[in-house]
Amino acid sequence: MLAANQPFLFDDLGPRKVQADFSGGTLSSDAGALLLRQVDANLGLCVELAHCFYDQRNPLWVDHLVEEILRQRLFGTALGYEDLNDHQRLRLDPLLAVACGKTDPLGEQRLFPQHRGIALASPSTLNRLELSNNKETRCHKLPHDPAKVEACLLKMGVRCLPKHAKEIVVDLDAMGHRLHGFQEGRHFNAYYDDYCYLPLYAFVGDFPLWAQLRTADHGADYAAVPALEKIVAAIRKRCRRARIIVRGDSGFGREEIMAWCEGQPGVYYCLGLAKNSVLIDKLGPAMAQARARHCLSGASSVREFAEFEYRTHESWSRSRRVIGVAFQIVPWTFCQISPC
Repeated sequence: MLAANQPFLFDDLGPRKVQADFSGGTLSSDAGALLLRQVDANLGLCVELAHCFYDQRNPLWVDHLVEEILRQRLFGTALGYEDLNDHQRLRLDPLLAVACGKTDPLGEQRLFPQHRGIALASPSTLNRLELSNNKETRCHKLPHDPAKVEACLLKMGVRCLPKHAKEIVVDLDAMGHRLHGFQEGRHFNAYYDDYCYLPLYAFVGDFPLWAQLRTADHGADYAAVPALEKIVAAIRKRCRRARIIVRGDSGFGREEIMAWCEGQPGVYYCLGLAKNSVLIDKLGPAMAQARARHCLSGASSVREFAEFEYRTHESWSRSRRVIGVAFQIVPWTFCQISPC
């Protein structure tokens, strides 16, 4: 039987020795954490987020700084470890400890002897970080300011936009996230045919500016105006002269959003409208023209545009310019309508 530190020898390969060494040393399967560390160092995300927390702990008994705990939680999630109980094993990973900024990645200098050899925070510590705003106990001493967290993340997103941009298009989207259990606030959504949440997202190109968790018992436009107020104000600080266009599907084609955009200088909108009999009648000539052009040209698809004024009976406060598009694609004819 070989000793633990004795190499297993094989026949030589020419001048090269071939051996298997099972001593291993300290190993990690998550080397990508070092890339996350570099990205965070460039962005300064965890440092900024740490300023949104109030550390009420006695510094004499603190092993883990707020920045280190935030890095551990965020990097773990980015690596695919979404559950807190995953950190029962991850806290032993020295490479993750290096990524989190630990100068003692093996945990040999911890304050209490029973904790030595474990560099990172336990799942219970991470849990207290997340629940300190909800519980008043002697253990929950890391409360945060939600408004500061929101402003910090929005600032980090807007910082990616070019300062001298002439036009910024803000895309609003509500994406259903199906739930697998009895999570708080779960609600059945007929469109997704399941219980889900309906978060609100705002993107500028590939840059996420807003992600707001919402229950699914509201429409897509719920709380969109308060979000737009903050998003537009943040964009204005970064891109002072840019024209801002708010874009979204028919779920956001509501009076409140359109009226708010109309009341803001330099803010425009292009929102979808749900089809109804009045709109389809107004697009009748354009649809007939699309069919005629398709027959004459033989093209696989034809589009015809129509522009007209439209106002609902009750929900809209004024008439608005509407652009309709009639499509003729073999063998279907359909239309798309947007108020601008």
